[in-house]
Amino acid sequence: MEIIIQIFISGLILLLCILIRDVQVICWIVGTGMILLVGVSVIAHRIREKRLEDLTMYLMKVQDRLDLPEMKSCGEGNIGILQSEIYKLVALLQEQSSSAVKENTYLSRMLSDISHQIKTPLTSITIMTDLLKSPELPDGKRLEFAARIEQQANRITWLVRNLLTLSQLEADMLKLKKEHVNIKVLLAKAMEPFEIMAEVKEIELTVHVDPDIQIICDEHWTTEAISNIIKNCIEHTPPGGSVTITADQNNFSTNIYIRDTGEGIEKEQLSHIFERFYKGENASENSVGIGLAMSRQLILQQNGMIDVMSEKGKGTAFHIKLYSEINV
Repeated sequence: MEIIIQIFISGLILLLCILIRDVQVICWIVGTGMILLVGVSVIAHRIREKRLEDLTMYLMKVQDRLDLPEMKSCGEGNIGILQSEIYKLVALLQEQSSSAVKENTYLSRMLSDISHQIKTPLTSITIMTDLLKSPELPDGKRLEFAARIEQQANRITWLVRNLLTLSQLEADMLKLKKEHVNIKVLLAKAMEPFEIMAEVKEIELTVHVDPDIQIICDEHWTTEAISNIIKNCIEHTPPGGSVTITADQNNFSTNIYIRDTGEGIEKEQLSHIFERFYKGENASENSVGIGLAMSRQLILQQNGMIDVMSEKGKGTAFHIKLYSEINV
């Protein structure tokens, strides 16, 4: 812009000198033109200095704060280009810094959760290990303590595995597959680990689904999500009750319903049951409160939703909805 103005003034002076014959007038025009040219140069220099000063102040603000300060309009010319590139670089660095902070927070939270949850089984293992050192301990008790130590060690392994999975899901670090799966096969796999448990408690465990329903999901993790819900229903259903699984499909979604005739959930607790480490008043002694939280995250990661309805003393119904864009 400065160069254009200088060229315009110089051209205007030259044109006036050609058109005007009076030497005095020409000298006055040339003198005035030179003053204008110097004035334009001084003003342009001050503008550049001001923009450089603003840019320096911006960089100082970036160093003094975590958030990205607002930058004024970049303007034109080389300084404008430099200003724009600096802003892009600062924005990129801030994004990387934010990502690093998020990752550190995630790791810190995960380690805190793991250490908190394994504290109890580790204490039990330590106590029973000390008891095993006693030479007077009967062989029967020795075998009993060894079995308990193995049980607690397996519990720690389960806790760490599930906490890592849940943390990966919440941080969007677990990549789920998209596989063609038959709904009846999927539900059969989810039920299988609990058939004996239901039989021992004299609970009727049944499934009623159309064998032709197909969905696209991660078979392993979707089975895990549904298994956690089935386990929860069986644990909170008294002997003689039932847990029923049904499913249907329409143009918009595939719906899976898991209903029990158990003790039900208090209304004020319903909004919390999917929270990590939340344990209701009727939770079992060994519950750590991560099963339903993991189920919810696994369903959400697959373009789905999960809801629950319950009435105290009459039972609970879980509704899993997987939306049509991942259906066959």
